[in-house]
Amino acid sequence: MIRFPPPLRPGDRIGVTSPSSGVPDSLRPRLDFAVGWLRERGYEVEVGECMGQPSHVSAPVEQRAAELNRMLLDHTIKAIVPPWGGETAIDLVDRIEYDALQHLEPTWVLGFSDTTTWMLPLTLRLGWATMHGTNLMDTPYAAADGLVHWTDLAAATEPVTQRATGVFGRNGYGDWETDPTDDTYNLDEQGTWEVHGGGGLDVTGRLIGGCIETVSNLTGTQYGDVAGFGREHADEGLIVYLEASDDPALEICRKLHGLRLAGWFDDADAILIGRTSAPDSGEFSQRDAVVDALGMLDLPIVFDIECGHVPPHLPLVNGALAHVTVAGTTREITQELA
Repeated sequence: MIRFPPPLRPGDRIGVTSPSSGVPDSLRPRLDFAVGWLRERGYEVEVGECMGQPSHVSAPVEQRAAELNRMLLDHTIKAIVPPWGGETAIDLVDRIEYDALQHLEPTWVLGFSDTTTWMLPLTLRLGWATMHGTNLMDTPYAAADGLVHWTDLAAATEPVTQRATGVFGRNGYGDWETDPTDDTYNLDEQGTWEVHGGGGLDVTGRLIGGCIETVSNLTGTQYGDVAGFGREHADEGLIVYLEASDDPALEICRKLHGLRLAGWFDDADAILIGRTSAPDSGEFSQRDAVVDALGMLDLPIVFDIECGHVPPHLPLVNGALAHVTVAGTTREITQELA
């Protein structure tokens, strides 16, 4: 069974660590503002030692893994939120203490991009529900109309419905060095969910997914066995969501083919693709990449979900039973967190 963490409440402790990239000195004011934002809302926040930027990672892998494991094993820490993703969190995936965590109450873990590299195995191996949503540095941004903030989703005790916003911003973030207190996305473009080939969609299934560039490196290992997850948890169906960060379209196409060959879509009832600003490869677009790799599966594909590197952010819970509807002007997803 999927195990959900307890609803997050003011007064709960939130751990902050950087399992991948740390924060440069120039952006420490933003980090401090984001931590303060949580504290102002009643949460206790513990900031770990792995937060700097001595290289492309915040600290040696032994130190990063030890701090992450300590927070995961600490029953007083109810959520873990990294400042952001990075590049090589894959180096600590096999250092997570899965056996020790197996029978513990789950902790909310949150993030996107490289965070999904170590977050996805917690769902696949332990059955923990984990949240693909904003990182700590994005946390002060208000949720766009139709969406919920990650703290509200983590606190939910009833099903939560979110709807397409109709707006987005490829340059949606402010300059955190100039204004570390920025809390409003610049959503100056219009667009909404589209089903490949037209038509509508009404489907239910367990959510599973992450960032294409990072989770694709887990295929063929015990840490990326989505095919096994589908066999075990897809009685109600499976909905796979994926989003591209910045790889060109041909590279994304190759990675998606790899996911297909690894059985990621064997039990899928639908595929959700996040909006991306990643580059095309000449005339071969990011949508072409998805259709080339996954169009042969005869599964509905929904493009431009707000779950990627382009704000705003629609938080999705790995393991949640979700109902997705695209019909007429209706574009919504309801998640059950139990």
